[in-house]
Amino acid sequence: MAKWKRYVVGPDADARSAVLMSEATNVQENPGYFYRATLWSTQEVPVDNTIGTDRALDIHTREPFPGGMLFRALEIAPDPPDREAHIKAVKQLHLQVKQKHPPTVEDLARHPSMHRTDTLDCFACVKGEIYLVTDVDEVLLRPGDTVVIRGTNHAWSNRSTEPCLLIGCMVDASRSADAG
Repeated sequence: MAKWKRYVVGPDADARSAVLMSEATNVQENPGYFYRATLWSTQEVPVDNTIGTDRALDIHTREPFPGGMLFRALEIAPDPPDREAHIKAVKQLHLQVKQKHPPTVEDLARHPSMHRTDTLDCFACVKGEIYLVTDVDEVLLRPGDTVVIRGTNHAWSNRSTEPCLLIGCMVDASRSADAG
């Protein structure tokens, strides 16, 4: 059973709008670290809305397909007190999601969840609070705050006592020449 409902609306057999799906189906979880649901994905932009299958099930990587996008909900637990266990859990996640750019020793020293994507990421903080960590900055996000990440290093650091919920899209993008 999914942690949150996901409603997918499309045309029914009579070409009228209807709720066709009502459960999140592509969910990964590591209790004490994160709960992640990929809510939708595509292999193309513009999107082909004639495809009737559950496209959330198509993707199992951190980033979208080349030329595609994905829509994701991510709940991040408070940073664990055991830094080495945190690094180990994130390294395991990197393997599972086929992380393209493994973090460097310097990245891991900055924060255990530091990673880089080659995508345009647009996220909103919905519940709780979390620090967006970059190579040089830290910014506290609270509900209603948004972030646009343009193919660069970043991490999420939850220094509170409650989980934080982020919702957003990742779109395949050309990598910035100065992204490192």
